Amino acid sequence: MHTKESNLKLVVAGLLLGILMSAMDNTIVASAMGTIVSDLGGLDKIVWVTSAYMVMVMAGTPIFGKLSDMYGRKRFFIFGLIVFLIGSALCGTAASITQLSIYRAIQGVGGGALMPIAFTIVFDIFPPQKRGKLTGLFGAVFGISSVIGPLLGAYITDFVGWNWIFYINVPIGIVSFFLIMTSYKESVSHAKQRIDWGGAFTLVAGIICLMFALELGGNQYAWDSATILGLFAGFAVFLIAFIFIEQNAAEPVISFAMFRGRLFATSSLLGLFYGSAFIVATVYIPIYVQGVYGGSATNSGLILMPMMIGTVIGSQSGGLLTTKTSFRNIMLLSAVCFVAGIFSLSTLTPDTSRLLLNAFMALTGFGVGFSFSVLSMSSIHHFDMRQRGSATSTSTFLRSLGMTLGITIFGIIQRNSFTSELSTAFGDGAQASSFGDPRSALTPEARAQIPAPVLEKITNSLSSSIAHTFMWAIVPAVLAVVFVLLMPKDRLTIQPKESQPAPASGQR
Repeated sequence: MHTKESNLKLVVAGLLLGILMSAMDNTIVASAMGTIVSDLGGLDKIVWVTSAYMVMVMAGTPIFGKLSDMYGRKRFFIFGLIVFLIGSALCGTAASITQLSIYRAIQGVGGGALMPIAFTIVFDIFPPQKRGKLTGLFGAVFGISSVIGPLLGAYITDFVGWNWIFYINVPIGIVSFFLIMTSYKESVSHAKQRIDWGGAFTLVAGIICLMFALELGGNQYAWDSATILGLFAGFAVFLIAFIFIEQNAAEPVISFAMFRGRLFATSSLLGLFYGSAFIVATVYIPIYVQGVYGGSATNSGLILMPMMIGTVIGSQSGGLLTTKTSFRNIMLLSAVCFVAGIFSLSTLTPDTSRLLLNAFMALTGFGVGFSFSVLSMSSIHHFDMRQRGSATSTSTFLRSLGMTLGITIFGIIQRNSFTSELSTAFGDGAQASSFGDPRSALTPEARAQIPAPVLEKITNSLSSSIAHTFMWAIVPAVLAVVFVLLMPKDRLTIQPKESQPAPASGQR
């Protein structure tokens, strides 16, 4: 896949910057969300700022993975960078939440190419004995980006303006573009294959129907309304069509045959469960800190640091341990810590100390960190170079699906719980509504205008709703433990003087 002309250090640097940029994007936006909403309005559409990005990442991931197997990794990584940068520049100009969501979707198309292709390139150009260390490094970038993201996002939001949290991607992306263009010399020897456009369309259409049904149901429309029932019906029809098309396609977007391999199947589904539970922490902890503790976006950015430092340590540890023990043993430690972390977050109250919250965050981050490095290796362990792009993208797709469903479903749970708590606190809610949107308490200026007794009821309701949401997030975390126990005891095999990857078995 590569020639000796590739400068491996510069290639890795370019890939790391691309991943840093796309991984930082979610955390940098999360820490500024309170300010963005108070500026642009549209609280009812807040979930789409995150989910629009994720839906398009999901749509693009399996398609770009397949295209990179067919025509080469380099051109599609570069394409992803360019689209991501265009989307970032547009996001900075957004004048409404709806516009911002549309521009985030454009960013997501680029993000769908960056993540899976970067990991696949590493597996193409490095032998097994170096992959553990490198995937640990790549996984750690997720953690580092999540430390830098909230801090940078909070600082920029407070002192420059939230628009610049998107513009910051441009210089990073340009350096990554230059390094990959000049240093990665790819020898393309790929068989021409057909793209399964029917599968791609039905997959994306089905997910969008499901997302709109979940988001609008019980909010703008009643659950039993024709609109919501129609959306669920659309999801079912597209899902059935997708399964039928994939079973008959010569080159399916998502190959069901890959799931016959137990290691691939369990690793991919683990990504889904980890993604759905972890996204709750990255979205709702900043809201909890800003809304319950009070203070500016900087506080909510700083408070995420323990979780992200834990993520870095977990990711690096996971990458290094792959040469010493089985994937299953490493992920068992990871899953136990993850469940303990999510459970501890479900005990949050307005009286929870910052020190205790820091400990909960660090434990959650440590648990999830392993998944970034270990699952990226275990999911493609039995596949050769011609299948790695598809395997990586399918696994990444399922993690993205978990995150998308997580932010939507848990968003509904939090919203309904918050509304219910407010109704209990204020009776008919008239007193709360007289002070405007209760979540306007996210900004220090607004808090100063709200009488102390009312503010206390609002913060208690917000805290209770977020703790309730974390309680539900324990469900996917526990399912992760179950699927770890179902993993086979495979481990990274290092063959001396290996020149070519082992043939794909996919049947282990």
